[in-house]
Amino acid sequence: MSGTAGTAICLLRCDLRAHDNQVLHWAQHNADFVIPLYCFDPRHYLGTHWHGFPKTGPHRLRFLLESVEDLRETLKKKGSTLVVRKGKPEDVVRDLITQLGSVSAVVFHEEATQEELDVEKGLCQVCGQHGVKIQTFWGSTLYHRDDLPFRPIDRLPDVYTHFRKALESQAKVRPTLRMADQLKPLAPGLEEGSIPTMEDFGQKDPVTDPRTAFPCSGGETQALMRLQYYFWDTNLVASYKETRNGLVGMDYSTKFAPWLALGCISPRYIYEQIQKYERERTANQSTYWVLFELLWRDYFRFVALKYSRRIFSLRGLQSKEIPWKKDLQLFDCWKDGKTGVPFVDANMRELSATGFMSNRGRQNVASFLTKDLGLDWRMGAEWFEYLLVDYDVCSNYGNWLYSAGIGTDPRDNRKFNMIKQGLDYDGNGDYIRLWVPELQGIKGADIHTPWVLSSAALSQAGVTLGESYPRPVVTAPEWSRHIPQRPGGSPHPRGRRGPAQVPAQHKDRGIDFYFSCKKDAC
Repeated sequence: MSGTAGTAICLLRCDLRAHDNQVLHWAQHNADFVIPLYCFDPRHYLGTHWHGFPKTGPHRLRFLLESVEDLRETLKKKGSTLVVRKGKPEDVVRDLITQLGSVSAVVFHEEATQEELDVEKGLCQVCGQHGVKIQTFWGSTLYHRDDLPFRPIDRLPDVYTHFRKALESQAKVRPTLRMADQLKPLAPGLEEGSIPTMEDFGQKDPVTDPRTAFPCSGGETQALMRLQYYFWDTNLVASYKETRNGLVGMDYSTKFAPWLALGCISPRYIYEQIQKYERERTANQSTYWVLFELLWRDYFRFVALKYSRRIFSLRGLQSKEIPWKKDLQLFDCWKDGKTGVPFVDANMRELSATGFMSNRGRQNVASFLTKDLGLDWRMGAEWFEYLLVDYDVCSNYGNWLYSAGIGTDPRDNRKFNMIKQGLDYDGNGDYIRLWVPELQGIKGADIHTPWVLSSAALSQAGVTLGESYPRPVVTAPEWSRHIPQRPGGSPHPRGRRGPAQVPAQHKDRGIDFYFSCKKDAC
C-alpha cells in the first residue's frame, strides 16, 4: 500500500511484544499515527463459565501486569507507548474512534476460541458503524493457518502424529518480520492511561515462594533473556529432551510457556533461534524436541478452530457419555493438595503456591482427577485457568480433553499410575519433601505410599495418618503392582534410592502430554 493516511488502532491481546508483530508492522506502513492499545477486559476477571472459580488468579494477573508494563517501556524506547484502558475492547475502540475522529483502521491478530471471537465480532460491528477499516492477521502459531496442508480446517487430523508429519514434510515456517527501530507517534492529545495494580482487581500481590520452578517476571524483555540464557549462555537446550520431565528447579525445561501464552515471545523467533543454534552449535533430538513442543501448541490452536465450542463440552470432541461426578469435597482435596497421595499433593501445592507446575505433574494430577476420582474434567480445567501463569485457552482445554479421554488421543482409557509415575520421576521422594513437608521424616521411596507403612515407621517419621497427613481419598488397584511385599509380608514400595531414571518407554513417546503453551509446560 503506497502512501499513509489516518490513525491505526492496534489492539493487542495475546501478542504483547514488539518483535515479529504483524499488527504493529502493518500499522507502521499504513498509517500516519499508530495507537498500540491494551484493554483490561472486565470479563476476564469474573468467574469461570461452569464452576465459577475466579477466572484470573493472582499469579497470572501479576505476570500480565508485568508484561504490559514491559511492553510500554519497550515501545517508549521506539518513540511510541502502550495506551492502556480498562473496559471491553469494543467499547474502548468505539470511544477512541469518536474521540479522535481520524481513525482509519483497527488492526488485531485473530484468535481461535469463542469469547475472543465474540470480541472480534463486536469490533467489526463498531467499525462498520463508523466506516473504519478492519485489518486482521493470524500470528499466534509457529505455522501460519493459511499454510496448513489441511484445507478447510475440518480436514485437520484428529491424531497429532499425522498432523506433525504432514506439516514437517509439506509446510514451511514463515520468516519473522523485520520491525522498525522507531514507531509512528500516537495521535496528538491522546493520554496513555495508567496501568492498573493488583489492588484494582481486588487481589493481593502473591508472595514469591523460594521453591518455585518459575521465578521469572512477565514481558518480552525477560522472555528474550530466557532464550539467550537457555540456548546460548548455558547450552541447556542441547539436553532438553533428557531433562524435560524434571520436577525441581528452573533449568529442566525451557520455561517459555508463560511468555508464549501472552505472546511476549514469537514462536517463529524461537524457531529461527533453534535453526541458528543447530547451525552454529549442535543439532540433536533435544533441539528438535523444542520444535516438537511448539507444534503441539499449534495443534491445539487448530483443534480449537476445527471444533469451536465443543472443546468446552462435557462430552468432548468424541461426544462420549461419561458419568462425571461433581463431588466438591473430593475436588477440594485435589485442589488443596490433600488427597493423601503424596505425588499428587506435591504438584497441586506447587501450583497453588507458584502458579506453575511441570509437564509431568500436570499429566498426573489431570489423570488422577478424571480417571481415579471420576470428577468433571472441566473442574480441573477451570482450576488451571484460574491459577496457571502460562494459561493458554486452547492448550489448556485441549489437554484436559486429552487427559479425560474425550479429546484427540487415539488411545482409549489411557490412565497414569500415580505410584509408578512418582517412583519413576521422583524415585527418592525429594520433590515430595519439598512441597509436602509433613512427610519429610519418611526416608527414600517409602514417602510415595505412607499408608502402607507400619505404625512404628510412621511414628518414627512423625506422621499420623488422618491427622498430620490425610489417608488416601482413593486407592487404585494397579498401584499394588508397585508396592511389593516386604520381607515378612508387609508391603514396600518399589523405588529407586537415587535420582530418578526415566524409563526408555517414556523417553521416546511419540505422543506426549502438552499443557498450556508448550508441551513441557514449558
